[in-house]
Amino acid sequence: MPQPKVAIVCEFLTVMGGAENVLLELHKMFPSAPIYTALYNPDKVPAFKDADIRPSYLQKLPAVLRKSYRLFPTLAVNAFKKMDLSDYDIIITSSYLNANQVQKTRPGQKIISYCHTPARYYWSHYDLYRKEPGFGVLNPIIKLIYPVMVKKQRKLDYAAAQNVDVFIANSTETQKRIKQYYNRSSTVVYPPVAVERFEPARTRDNYYVTLGRQLPNKRFDLAVAACKQLDVPLKVFGNGPLHNDLVQMANGSKDIIFYTDRFGDADDSAVEYALNHAKGFIFPSDEDFGIVSVEALAAGAPVIGYASAGTKDIVEDGISGVLFAHQTVDDVVLAVQKAEQTTFMPATLRRKAKRFDTSLFVTKMRKIISDQLV
Repeated sequence: MPQPKVAIVCEFLTVMGGAENVLLELHKMFPSAPIYTALYNPDKVPAFKDADIRPSYLQKLPAVLRKSYRLFPTLAVNAFKKMDLSDYDIIITSSYLNANQVQKTRPGQKIISYCHTPARYYWSHYDLYRKEPGFGVLNPIIKLIYPVMVKKQRKLDYAAAQNVDVFIANSTETQKRIKQYYNRSSTVVYPPVAVERFEPARTRDNYYVTLGRQLPNKRFDLAVAACKQLDVPLKVFGNGPLHNDLVQMANGSKDIIFYTDRFGDADDSAVEYALNHAKGFIFPSDEDFGIVSVEALAAGAPVIGYASAGTKDIVEDGISGVLFAHQTVDDVVLAVQKAEQTTFMPATLRRKAKRFDTSLFVTKMRKIISDQLV
């Protein structure tokens, strides 16, 4: 029996993040499968240099328009619909926006969607993005047209979801959203985490770490403000639109230090060392999953996290970290103080992280995919 032909589809391949780490593992599982995407920037994703990347027609747009793709959501929808995937038996999408818009063109084709979340812009976080769209000087205009635009995109997104054969959710929170917004069932398969990258130090240093893309919804301002108030050392890794605001907020505190590399993100080796020796990891974000929280546990650092969404799948309050109920500075301060009074064993935290090891992701994904070939 001939092996099925597989294609992988992702939203955008322009920056490394949690979704791209999942994509990389899918690529390792199916190295000969081409990766279709709306836009591709090879300089930003060197891990995919040996992959067969096939960007959509949007790649031919002038650079200024490619950078502004969020202003033209229907263009991205059409780009995925126009992809010719007729040669493939299995189409695996890594989706959080438009990737499920790809079309089946013959009987027997199967679409398996690894869903990071139904599009936050349209569904779960609509109110947040309507209040703060993230378009800078264009925000007043975007706020006016946002409801009309979202109404159309919801219809397109819902219709695309009905064409998916199998949904895989990256967390129990995403599983709930898939049922709520798409009325579809799904199986939870946690994202792959390279636990072996980290080697917890037995003796911990006296600083905390926070890490990620510095965007408004990530709420890194809470970590900075809380540590400044408590006068405890904090290492901030990452970059983003709010970077300068965070630096200004930390002004006057010699113990809050920011780290970025030449790509504007956090250097892997520096992150690994910092987490391996950190007293704890502060994660105030409302994330669909949050791979970096698992990495912190693998490094022996307890997670001080917002008790919402994917973090609740990862952190056991009082055992592998401290959870706080509200995204406020006061809640983060109290959580850090509680963590200071709690003894966490690095070996125990690492054992908790192994529930999310890459090998488990691969095993579960292969089983789900093989079941579709019967």
